Amino acid sequence: MDPRINELFERIRQLEDEVEQELKRRRAELHADFEHRRIRFEREIVEQQRRFKAGLLAYVFGAELRHVASAPIIYALVFPLLLLDLSVTLYQFICFPLYRIPRVKRRDHFYFDRTHLAYLNLLEKFNCAYCSYGNGLASYVREIVARTEQYWCPIKHARRVLQAHPYYGGFADFGDAEGYRNELKTLRAALAGLDAAERK
Repeated sequence: MDPRINELFERIRQLEDEVEQELKRRRAELHADFEHRRIRFEREIVEQQRRFKAGLLAYVFGAELRHVASAPIIYALVFPLLLLDLSVTLYQFICFPLYRIPRVKRRDHFYFDRTHLAYLNLLEKFNCAYCSYGNGLASYVREIVARTEQYWCPIKHARRVLQAHPYYGGFADFGDAEGYRNELKTLRAALAGLDAAERK
């Protein structure tokens, strides 16, 4: 890969690290602490949050008509989401060992921490869990498909790809036949080393 492109990807990674450090600083300001993968707030923060909690009945009966009308459509999506989840999970459990690709860990993609927020009522917590599941599933599927793409077709597209997955930068350039043939085995081998890299 072009050294200049490598340098730019490294700068992007550094900026992402800076963003994460800033988010950690903000969580510390809000007195949120992680304990065994759960978030704990100081008691006074929880009390402060509860003052902003909307009552469940007031929340339901005060809902806008357009929100009520769209609710059955939103909740009905759970069935295709579950089918997608089952399908990609089975796919990776069957195919990834054959390709010597480490399986994607679900726990790295699904976060259900909003239930710890005292300012959310039961329905809001349910909705947040539903959104967390949908976004977590999208992240989980994206990682599975990204690893598959690196194994079978690690070639960049001719056009710009918005929010490309993390492996995309290492793919062979579009139209570079020699680079593709030379790099395919290396890119496949890199996938096999993901487990060791993730443990660091």
